Amino acid sequence: MRAVQVLGFDGPAAVRCREVAEPVAGPRDVVIEVRAAGVAFPDVLHTRGLYQNRFEPPFTLGGEVAGIVRSAPASSALEPGDRVVALMQFGAFAEVVAVPVHLVLPLPDELGFAEGACLPVNYLTAHFTLHERGGLRPGETVLVHGASGGVGSATVQLAAAHGARVIAVTSTPEKAELARRLGADEVVDAADFRSRVAELTDGRGVEVLVDPVGGDRFTDSLRCLRPRGGRLLVVGFTAGEIPMVKVNRLLLTNTDVRGVGWGGPAFTEPGVVTGQWSDIVPRIRQGSVAPVVGATFPLDRVAEALAVVDERRALGKVVVQL
Repeated sequence: MRAVQVLGFDGPAAVRCREVAEPVAGPRDVVIEVRAAGVAFPDVLHTRGLYQNRFEPPFTLGGEVAGIVRSAPASSALEPGDRVVALMQFGAFAEVVAVPVHLVLPLPDELGFAEGACLPVNYLTAHFTLHERGGLRPGETVLVHGASGGVGSATVQLAAAHGARVIAVTSTPEKAELARRLGADEVVDAADFRSRVAELTDGRGVEVLVDPVGGDRFTDSLRCLRPRGGRLLVVGFTAGEIPMVKVNRLLLTNTDVRGVGWGGPAFTEPGVVTGQWSDIVPRIRQGSVAPVVGATFPLDRVAEALAVVDERRALGKVVVQL
């Protein structure tokens, strides 16, 4: 079968589409014929050996798929031909994958495979961010950085669906328009987001701030939090720089900075992702959650797909279609 592999840590342009052996399924694995795979920022980091979970080359890239079940354990509820999505630590950019059954989820009929491939990493991360770590309550105001990207767009939709007021931070008119379509109540430019948030909240600040970007905007993000209970949720560092926190500000304002490490419990604790899925699927069926596919690429052009994510040009989710 064909698969996209990292042969050395030379960046996105160095990945290669090669012929490799099909995976050998274990007794608790579901074998899936892949129809689409999502591209996420961790994939870019993996090509440089910079992600926290580092795999040694050669390995097949990719962490989320949508496809059709070829075989499944007899004890599972899955049957050959079922449409599913699945999570993987690596190996998704391939024609066939084998995935532990607790990481395989039914794909609702309302979505195609490309849309399905948008869901596992970004929407489950966003759900964990807002609910498990953020304690979001209806009526609270949520500020979302990188609101037109993969995690950001999922966060905007899920926060709006939960009854929050959403302020989206974007950097271009095109990204701003997408954020509005996703359900953002207001959109502000990244260049002056702190002053605009102050205006929009009458100086009170926001209860929840979701930051998958990091970098030099972090200090101003802290200053956007509402005193006595504001929560800044650290999701990632697409800007490249990991910021530092002066904790005296947290003391003086009674605010929190909370890390969001969804991958650990998702992969190691059976039941975590299925519980999240049971909350997300009704929202898909109601139409309040509808993934945006920003661009699609064939398997042999994954390097181009990675470049779009790496250069933060994505409008929605970048997907590889097989």
